[in-house]
Amino acid sequence: MPRMTTLNSPYLLGFDGIERLLDRVSRSSGDGYPPYNIERLPQNGGSVSTLRITLAVAGFTRDQLDVTLEDNQLAIRGKQVEEPEREFLHRGIAARQFQRTFVLADGMDVSGAALENGLLVIDLARPEPERVVRTIEIRDNS
Repeated sequence: MPRMTTLNSPYLLGFDGIERLLDRVSRSSGDGYPPYNIERLPQNGGSVSTLRITLAVAGFTRDQLDVTLEDNQLAIRGKQVEEPEREFLHRGIAARQFQRTFVLADGMDVSGAALENGLLVIDLARPEPERVVRTIEIRDNS
């Protein structure tokens, strides 16, 4: 059975990449670990909109975390190493690896990342695009 496309309107030209992007997002992990927040930070009168992603990564050190940006996909990975010399009588804090990905819009830029008190904070900036109006010349083909 052929798959129905969501962007099949004749008025939406060149948006087939968005459909692939939606497929990629829908296939991402439904795992809720680690929990995260996304917030919009207030603008300081500038033309740059700032978003902040905060992940709760308690127990991870900076060396155990990896933040990469590839093809507009922000990936955060964490991997803790098991310490065989430690013997736990009760283990309520899981030492497991994770991968959390976010798809960023064109023009989004990762402006920095910081780890403090078990929270990994990643700031994203999106400069306001310059509005360009262009007149297209109509040729006479006669």
